[in-house]
Amino acid sequence: MPENGNDKEMTTLRPAAQYVRMSTDHQKYSTENQADIIATYAAERGFEIVRTYADEGRSGLNIAGRDALQQLIGDVRSGAADYQHILVYDVSRWGRFQDADESAYYEFICREAGITVHYCAEQFENDGSLSATIIKSMKRAMAGEYSRELSAKVFTGQCRLIKLGYRQGGPAGYGLRRHLVNERNELKAPLARGEHKSLQTDRVILVPGPPAEVAVVQRIYALFVNEHRSEREIAEILNGEGHRTDLGKPWNRAVIRQILINEKYIGNNVYNRVFLQAEAEARGQHA
Repeated sequence: MPENGNDKEMTTLRPAAQYVRMSTDHQKYSTENQADIIATYAAERGFEIVRTYADEGRSGLNIAGRDALQQLIGDVRSGAADYQHILVYDVSRWGRFQDADESAYYEFICREAGITVHYCAEQFENDGSLSATIIKSMKRAMAGEYSRELSAKVFTGQCRLIKLGYRQGGPAGYGLRRHLVNERNELKAPLARGEHKSLQTDRVILVPGPPAEVAVVQRIYALFVNEHRSEREIAEILNGEGHRTDLGKPWNRAVIRQILINEKYIGNNVYNRVFLQAEAEARGQHA
C-alpha cells in the first residue's frame, strides 16, 4: 500500500529545542512572540520542538542568571540533549554579550556536539558560509553595542531622576513610605510594599510614614546622639517596649545602624553608591 503522506511527514520530523529569552527592553521580543515565529520556522523546515528553554526577564549581557541557557549548554555538553537543532528567534535573543566571541563560543559548543543553532527571524541561513559568518559576526557586535548604549542612556536617565528627587527602586524603609506623583509632581496615591507604578509618566518619591514610626526614628537618633546609647542598647530598648520593624521583626544592631547611617533620613537621595573593599569590610566589622 502507498504510504500515507501525513505518516511520512511525521516520521521525517527532526527533533529540535527552542530557546527564548526576554529582558525588559522591547515587548516585541516577548517569549510568546518568539515562540510563534519559531513555530512557523519549525513547521516550514520540518522540525518538531521537543524541548523549550526559557529565560524570562533576563538580561542578555552575560550567561550569569540565565538558568535556561546554562541548562541548555549543560545538556549539550553532557550528551543529554535529545535533539540535533536549536531554534532561536534571532542573534540578540541568544545574547547581547559584550564580547562577541562569548556568543560564538556557546554556539561552537553546540556545533561541536553535532547540534546546529538556527536563527529563525534572521535573513541569513546559519550554514557556515562566508556571508553568514560575516553577517552573524556583525549582528553579534551590534547586539553588544546596543546593550552598551542602552545601559549608558538608562544610567544617565536614572541619575537625572535621582537629582530631581525621585526614587529609583528599593523599599522605603522604616518610618518612610513610597508615594506616586504625576508629571506635575502632584501626589496621586501611596504604594504598598511590592507595588509598582503603572504609568510611565508617574514618578515615585519618599514621604514620611505613619506618625508612630516617625516618632520611633526620631527617638533612635535622640538615644544615639543625646544619650550616647549604643546600637545594641537602642535595639534592646525598642524590643522591650514592644516595637517591631517595618517587616514585623524584632530590632537588632544591624537594623538600627542602617537607620543611623542611611542618608534618606536627612533628605538625601543616594544612588549608585560604590564601596571600596576596605570600606565595606570596615562597615561589616561594625555592623
